[in-house]
Parts: sequence; C-alpha cells; structure tokens
Amino acid sequence: MSSAELIRSFLTDRLGIEPAQVEPASLLADLGVDSLMLAELMFEAEDRLGIEIPSDLPLPRTVADMQAALDSLTLLKTG
Repeated sequence: MSSAELIRSFLTDRLGIEPAQVEPASLLADLGVDSLMLAELMFEAEDRLGIEIPSDLPLPRTVADMQAALDSLTLLKTG
C-alpha cells in the first residue's frame, strides 16, 4: 500500500470523504482532520507502512505534506 492509498483510504473510511476530494493540495483541516484524527492517521501509517513517526515531525497541513512525510520515512526504512 502506498502512502497516497493509505491517506485516501483512511479519509474515505473514517470521514466519508469521496476519494476524488483527496487531492495533494487539500488542507487536512478542510477535509475534517483534527489533531486526534491526525494522530490516528499517523498510528495507522506506522502499522501499515512499518515505519516509526518521530514525535518531533512537523505537523502536515496538506495531503501532499502528509504523503511527503510518510514517503520520506518509508525511504529511510528501506534505505
């Protein structure tokens, strides 16, 4: 599962957002993601992608920010 698929699936399943609305420039807050939901998304990413998200990771504002953060952590894991 890619980070984009994970984010899209999470937002669709948890918030009922249409997959087409999950675009890179979309603000997570505009999609209904609050701080608790963001933490849940990060925990799910850790489990599904096999990564560890550092506690000092800057909070992503957009879908693209979240995807970039997850992709960089996935690359560190495999590198």
